[in-house]
This record gives sequence, structure tokens and C-alpha cells, in this order.
Amino acid sequence: MLRLALRLRPCARCLVPKPYLAGRLRRYHGGVIRLPTGSAPLLRISLGPGSVKRWYSLPPHQKVPLPALSPTMQMGSIARWEKKEGDKITEGDLIAEVETDKATVGFESLEECYLAKILFPEGTRDIPIGSIICITVEKPEYIDAFKDFTLDSAAASAPSAPPPLATAAAAPQPAVQAPGSAYPAHLKIVLPALSPTMTMGTVQRWEKKVGEKLNEGDLLAEIETDKATIGFEVQEEGYLAKILIAEGTRDVPLGTPLCIIVEKESDIPSFADYQEVAGVADMKSQIPPPSPQAVPLAPAAPPSPPVPAPPSVSAPKGRIFVSPLAKKLAAERDIDLAQVKGTGSDGRITKKDIESFVPPKVAPVQVTAAGPAALSPAVAAVPTGVFTDIPITNIRKVIAQRLMQSKQTIPHYYLSVDINMGEILRLRKELNEVVKSENIKLSVNDFIIKASALACLKVPEANSSWMDTIIRRNHVVDVNVAVSTPAGLITPIVFNAHIKGLISIRKDVTSLATKARDGKLQPHEFQGGTFTVSNLGMFGVKNFSAIINPPQACILAVGSSENRLVPADNEKGFDVANMMSVTLSCDHRVVDGSVGAQWLAEFKRLLEKPNTMLL
Repeated sequence: MLRLALRLRPCARCLVPKPYLAGRLRRYHGGVIRLPTGSAPLLRISLGPGSVKRWYSLPPHQKVPLPALSPTMQMGSIARWEKKEGDKITEGDLIAEVETDKATVGFESLEECYLAKILFPEGTRDIPIGSIICITVEKPEYIDAFKDFTLDSAAASAPSAPPPLATAAAAPQPAVQAPGSAYPAHLKIVLPALSPTMTMGTVQRWEKKVGEKLNEGDLLAEIETDKATIGFEVQEEGYLAKILIAEGTRDVPLGTPLCIIVEKESDIPSFADYQEVAGVADMKSQIPPPSPQAVPLAPAAPPSPPVPAPPSVSAPKGRIFVSPLAKKLAAERDIDLAQVKGTGSDGRITKKDIESFVPPKVAPVQVTAAGPAALSPAVAAVPTGVFTDIPITNIRKVIAQRLMQSKQTIPHYYLSVDINMGEILRLRKELNEVVKSENIKLSVNDFIIKASALACLKVPEANSSWMDTIIRRNHVVDVNVAVSTPAGLITPIVFNAHIKGLISIRKDVTSLATKARDGKLQPHEFQGGTFTVSNLGMFGVKNFSAIINPPQACILAVGSSENRLVPADNEKGFDVANMMSVTLSCDHRVVDGSVGAQWLAEFKRLLEKPNTMLL
């Protein structure tokens, strides 16, 4: 793991150079970034109220401010303190976790010191950059001097305001105590930003119940983001003490505490009545109201004769544990998970269990001649009512927002051309014979992706991005390929398509499409790209116009190919050719009409003369 440390020289006023702390991307990113703090001069502090002011110099100490941990960060939140006041901190120890606008960041120490004062308790949100969050000292005997240290008392321009005197009748304590005040040591798991455009998430399913033991790598929950449904894994061992957000809760803001994890099983009962003070206490599962029922058009049919029940299957009691892939396969094959016996850990149903599942035989239904025909239990019930309300998923919501933004802010124009695909089809047939032994079958779409990438090198204006203040011309061609999934459209990326061969492109597209439909794409596999290809030809669509994927400048819409009569220099005067229609959508702010025409001409030449791709 690469570790980058930035060391800054203390300011001239600093009396005693001290160890500084650094920010480390800890849990949700693979890289490591270290950001410095500064040391501070001796401060003066007022020890009591009234007109008489006594000033004391504090021992040498280190003021730790909240640094800017990302280019867009303006504020941060203290997710958790890993050390308590008075604890010794050795080199490399994690002191606290800070939630930024991008990820959860951990502070670690580079030198030995002691934590003298915590200025922002756990759960404090929206702390401005530069605010002093804690004080560290070099020797343990200095700790007591900071017992009454506050941010107000540290201000040099004015003495601190006297603390309010306690009244005889103390106000009753709130029923909900602040996290960390009277609870055992615990870890608060918050909803992180799992993609750059994610602002909210949905808790699809909890894979663990309260009281269960958690091992590193266990699947804790499934979170639906604006891009896909992602399994949320446990990073440390412990016990699930409290679930704060119920299954099915939608539009959970980033940074919202999801659950509480403790190290000791004996600490679990302490969180039975735990509530999050500053969280989403009133947030509940949003279940759409039932659709209005239609008025029956005919009287109910007379009761049918009793039908023998199918053989009983021992269904697991309570919630069924099943992996996301097995759940998807079961839905596709119309398999009742209650009838499947899981062979995974704790009875978890896996993909293997679904593939090997044999449904129990159902006794034949006997129908009397006098009565009406009884419906088989296998026949799906006809939907009732005049309509059905389908909840909008986060993915669908983001797709709608981005498409609306694209059509409203990007000046689209469209260019179409017909391409003779005869040479490509012949070449594809020959190459498939060559790679037949490798169990690889090239598709026409692979040639289209390759030709698109090479055309972008020839006409780089089409491989550019509108960045508001600049136009970024990309020197590599990363082609997004539109893939339709049950959750919505997603565009995984074939990186460096201009230098990859057809076999590599075929493997990438196959792998990415499978991951997309299974909801297993990683963020870096679908975020970005410089050019997009959308192909509906396999559905028989002759031609269509696609919507540009911002900040890209172009998207190619590919239709189906068909045999047409074309003029030819032969005795008949015509010939039959396999023609394909494509339409290029361009952003007129970046690509002028003539430039778009040049790109289409280059793309057509590459497909009609595929040998030129080797040049």
C-alpha cells in the first residue's frame, strides 16, 4: 500500500515543536493520504468568573485542527474517538475517525504522546475545517492542566465566559443519553458515500440480527445506492448490539448511524433502549400505500373442492439467510426460498443450493364435472385494482435526474449514417473459427467498440468532455457500454479500448455485463469513461437517438442490420448488402457539426474496411 506523508514546518510563533497527527484513509478507500496539523504556542486561560482574571501558561502541548481531507470538504463529523482522555498514544495508533464528504477518515499518530483533552465529543457533526478537535501533550503529568480547557477559554482576544451555575433543582436528564456518555465501548457504523454521486441510500436487508457475532468479512447488510446494490461487509470482529435503521428504510442521508457494534457480548443489553439523538429518530420504513382495489365485476365463485396440499417442506423459522446472487437466481427461476435448504454457514442459501434445488412434486388436482375448474396453485394470481404503484429505487431516481439534466442543459444534435456490414460479418465468421477452441465467440458489438475507439483517436474532439470552464480532451479512449439491468440502465467501462484486441474487449464486455446484472460492479468500473456506445440492434430496433452521458460529448446509438438492395456495377445493376444504421448524438458546445460528420466518416471507413484497423 502506497503511503504519502506531507510534512509541514511549524510556524515561527510555535515555541515547542510537537508531534503532529495525520489523516489516513482507512476503511472505504484503498489509498493512504497523510495530512499534517500544526503545533501551537502557550495559551492563557481564565480559571474563574468575575472581574478578577488570573492568567496561567499551559504546559507545552499540541493543538490538533481538523484539516481539509478532500478538495471539496468544508466540514467534518467526529464518527468515533478511538482513544480516551489520558490514554497513551504510540506511533501508528488510531486516535479518531472523522467522516468527510467523501469517506470515513482515521487519524493516526506518527509519534508518542498523550491525549490530554477532547474538544468535540463523538457524534458532533458539521465541524468547520481548522477547528481544534483535541489537545495532545508529551508527558502524562501535563494532562491535568487541560482538565478544564475549552475552546472559549483558549481564545486569546477575550477571556472565557463563566460557566452557568448549577441550580438547586437540576433539570431532569433526557431519556436518551449522548453516545459514549453512559454506554460501554462501542463502534457506531454510519452510512458511507459508496459512489461520488451518492447522497442517500436505502437499507435493503440486514444479513445479521441483534446479538449475533460478527467476523471480519461477514456480510452485514445490503445497501442500495444510486448506482447498484452493494453488500456492506464487517471490517472488525464484534457483536451486533443495535440496529438503528430498519430494513426497507429509504432515502437514508449519508453519515446516518446504521447500527452499533460492541466488542463484548455482555455489552449488548446496554443498548436495548439506545436511540440516536442527532440521527433520524423519526425515520421509518417507507412502504407505499396499497393500490385501490377494483370493484368485483362478478359474484364470487362457489368454493372449489378441497385440493390436496403439496408435500410439506420444512421451512426455516424467522428470516431466511440468502446470498444476493442466490436471491436473484431464485427470483428469476420462480423458486420459493422457504422450500430451499441452505448449506452455507448458519443455514445460508447459496448459489449452489438454488442451482441444485428440485421442487417437490404436487399431487394432481381433481376437478369435479359439476363444479367450475379449480385453478392450479402454480398459476399466478391476476393483479387486482386499476393500477399498481411501483416504488422508485435510488438507481432509477438518479437515472431520471441525469437524463433530465442532460436533455435540459446539453444542446444535442444528431447525425445518422448507413454502414455496409458485409466485410465485418465475413471477418467475424473467420475469426470465430480461429478462436473456437478457446470457447470465445466474437460479436458485432466488439467490432463496433473497437472501431469507435480508433475513430476517437482520429477525431479527438469527439473524445472530449465539457467541464464548464474548460474542454478536456482525453488522450485515452475508455468506452462505456450501455447495459440494461432489472434495476435500470448502467454503463460499465471498457478501459483503453483503443489498444485492446477484440478478444480482450469480448472478455471485458462479458464480465462487466454479468457483474452489472448481478449488481456486483465496483464504482471504478462504471464511473467515468470518455465515449459511450448504446446498441439496441439485438432487439430489432432499426435506429434511435441516444441521450448524451455528461460530461462526455458524444454517444453512438447502434441499430439493427438488414439486407437491402444497393446500386452495384454488375449485370443486374444492384446487389444485396447487409446495412446497419447508426446515429451519433453530439454536444454542440464541444463537437461542431462538421467534426461529428468527420467522426462518422472515419467510423464507417473502419467498419466497411476492417483491415484498416490494423494500420
